[in-house]
Amino acid sequence: MVAAQLVERPPAQPAGEDSPWHTAAACRRDEVGLFFAPSKEPTAARLSREERAKQVCARCPVLLDCREHALAQPEPYGVWGGLTAAERRVVLARRRRRDVELCEPVRVPGARGRIAG
Repeated sequence: MVAAQLVERPPAQPAGEDSPWHTAAACRRDEVGLFFAPSKEPTAARLSREERAKQVCARCPVLLDCREHALAQPEPYGVWGGLTAAERRVVLARRRRRDVELCEPVRVPGARGRIAG
């Protein structure tokens, strides 16, 4: 088993109006391999790694910005904003379902063919 390489990155600075949100991300100080799966990773190892990544995300000051970025892209891999790719797919499906429901006309009970609104 090969140990994951650490990537040197500058320490995060608080994001100001002129700097992007990711400059303040807690993950900038952590191992890249923590957030992305190596090929053929065993399930138990993946779950453990993802839990450690989520712990980093939990203390991140830009967690919601990161999550929204990953949902808007959508990012297909890795832990972003405290969510795995599978969890993000669930969030996106719920949002699509909610958007469809909000756009559907409301039927008035007992009124034939009448739509409220």
